[in-house]
Amino acid sequence: MSERQPSRRAFPFLHVNEREIKPRHRGITEIRGPYYTPLGKRALEDILETMGEYVDSLKFAGGSFTLMPRPAIAEIIEICHQNHVLVSTGGFIERVLTQGPDAVTRYIDECKALGFDIIEISSGFIVLPVDDWLRLIEQVQKAGLKAKPEVGIQFGAGGATRAEELEAEGVRDPQWMIQLARRFLDAGAYMIMIESEGITENVRHWRTDVPARVIDDLGLEKIMFEAADPEVFGWYIKNYGPEINLFIDHSQIVQLESLRSGIWGTASLWGRVVTYKAS
Repeated sequence: MSERQPSRRAFPFLHVNEREIKPRHRGITEIRGPYYTPLGKRALEDILETMGEYVDSLKFAGGSFTLMPRPAIAEIIEICHQNHVLVSTGGFIERVLTQGPDAVTRYIDECKALGFDIIEISSGFIVLPVDDWLRLIEQVQKAGLKAKPEVGIQFGAGGATRAEELEAEGVRDPQWMIQLARRFLDAGAYMIMIESEGITENVRHWRTDVPARVIDDLGLEKIMFEAADPEVFGWYIKNYGPEINLFIDHSQIVQLESLRSGIWGTASLWGRVVTYKAS
């Protein structure tokens, strides 16, 4: 990556909440790449030219990269790296797992060759023994990539499944998810992604007790919450502060950073999001 340049924010005389410079250890924002809408190099350049200071990683979703020309993927990854943005595969490895160990090895090797930084390891639709998760984490890390397991309480999470279908699948005990995440962190995982389904997505009532238990047991620094809805990420910031790690859609980066910086917000957050960085 090129040398990081100092912030050139306009209106520097106006106060905003201080943020760590990249690479950050808190207040990390991951944006969704191609999935609900295409995202090529020109659109990405616009996003990063204007808001790149506030984007820490980009995550492909739904295996979208398997439908794209290889040079286009490489261009997106290179643009991200030029802007000090890490690139994640998203949780597509669970689809690859259904095709056997050789496919998994080739998948990890191809991700490395293309320049991905992070391989997310999820099992929203499949049942995977814990020891197998740990083997995957080890294999990803041996390839020189960051392993980012995704855990959650909802069976059948992913693919925008309707709430009624998810209710029929049932949910896990949050303590099981927390214990799983702790084992992954002990194995060296870069970060844990908390799946939103069953907590704030496709549910009749939010399970706000679940993030509280996760944060109480595991802290904030190594945990990222999926919050691809303004009402959801507003709730996280209101309850846990502007330095919580969040995954959002790329279309929401300006709105989220306005909340983190304290310059704007809904009526319930207006002027209330502050930080204190005394020397």
